Amino acid sequence: MKQNKILSLVGLATKAGKTASGEFSTEKSVKEGKASLVIVSVESSENTKKKFTNMCTFYKVPMYLYGTKDELGAAMGKEFRASLAVNDRGLAAAIQKHLDELGA
Repeated sequence: MKQNKILSLVGLATKAGKTASGEFSTEKSVKEGKASLVIVSVESSENTKKKFTNMCTFYKVPMYLYGTKDELGAAMGKEFRASLAVNDRGLAAAIQKHLDELGA
């Protein structure tokens, strides 16, 4: 149940134009200070996970490992996505609340 809520909120954020997806766009969003939350797929390579963990720690952006690449992509209405950034504080806070409840 909670999992669907998280993916629904990601879809809502995407429809509102408040997400960036894919490695390059997510990285750009974090470095420009737009990202309020980063989600990286649990299927991502160790290199990708390490890169985003270090970057998000440096820029003080919360980062979660959550969902498969297909789940994240489907939630955004795109093909598989290994990473995405939510660029809206309110939506990011709502997603983060559900992720924390899940213990992701």
